[in-house]
Amino acid sequence: MSDAESDATTHRTPDQSIEDIRREVDDYRFDHVHPNARFGTASDRYGGWVGQIYPESAYATKISERKRRLGGEQFTERRVPVSSVRDYFDHFGCLEIDFTFYRPLLESDGSPSNNYGVLQNYLDHAPEDASFLLKAPQQFFARTLRRGGNYVDNEDFLDLDVYRRTFHEPALDLVGDRLAGIIFQQEYQRVRDSPSPEANVEALDDFFGPLGRDAQIHIELRSEHFLEPVYFDWLEERGLGHVFSHWTWLPQIRKQWTMSGERLTAANGEVVTRLLTPRNVKYADAYAQAYPFDKPVPEICDTEGARDMVLDVTALVYRAEAQNALVNIVANNRAWGNAPDLARAISHRILDEEEKRS
Repeated sequence: MSDAESDATTHRTPDQSIEDIRREVDDYRFDHVHPNARFGTASDRYGGWVGQIYPESAYATKISERKRRLGGEQFTERRVPVSSVRDYFDHFGCLEIDFTFYRPLLESDGSPSNNYGVLQNYLDHAPEDASFLLKAPQQFFARTLRRGGNYVDNEDFLDLDVYRRTFHEPALDLVGDRLAGIIFQQEYQRVRDSPSPEANVEALDDFFGPLGRDAQIHIELRSEHFLEPVYFDWLEERGLGHVFSHWTWLPQIRKQWTMSGERLTAANGEVVTRLLTPRNVKYADAYAQAYPFDKPVPEICDTEGARDMVLDVTALVYRAEAQNALVNIVANNRAWGNAPDLARAISHRILDEEEKRS
């Protein structure tokens, strides 16, 4: 039995009826939806989730605020404290930590960065059986970085030694058995600025090949022209996972499934799907539409694209079931207006299918 299959069998209670599970889902509790699905979100400290995920009695007076300027507009983001993660895991099975995308865990001199302390704070408050997906720092996987309003070549791109020392090894030491995987996200690249798919795989293999399998790695390439058979063959050979991402410029998840050769390639039998933004909608526009993230937004969730996204994720769960795999479903506010409600919509669609099959 694979690791994923063994873990999945602990999620469903055999004597529960589908209606029992639906009632749990309506209370934003997703543990028992399907043995091959584990629900989570991209980040977690949203003040808009108070009353859904976070008890109002506990957090109504503990919300902090910070200003953010995006797309020429200013927004006030309301956040609950890191300690709220204990309540988060009463509802979800995994959490994607995204602040590590912006900075490694250790500085170049080996001292802990601010992110090290924040992650330690999460771990101190999270249950012992919590599962975390960490985003690898863009410092090591972005070909270019925005500096001073311009994009410049990234001198640390695929620097294996620095990555190991400042992120990979401290992540393993810090998170331990609660580390479900590391997500590498690469920015969109135009065809004319890109290597060939074959040259891209060769460069990636120089970095990922020596890493071994002490942590499951999932890769999200945001350039469709890289998603060729040579890439998926390489993922399978190395035991790396393809992230099925619902994102602005990527093809639908169903097309990615076809492009992958209908295979799940991660060595540990798990797969990650990230539901980030509506397709063909830029980040800033999706953010503005979804803000303040406290409820589903009809202009986003009542669209054909949103419906297809839910259907695609549901289908992926059953593909995973057929391959004894576990799907980590990572929902984002921008894809729906409210990530917990997106998880609820997917859960009810899966349960609809369960009723048909029972």
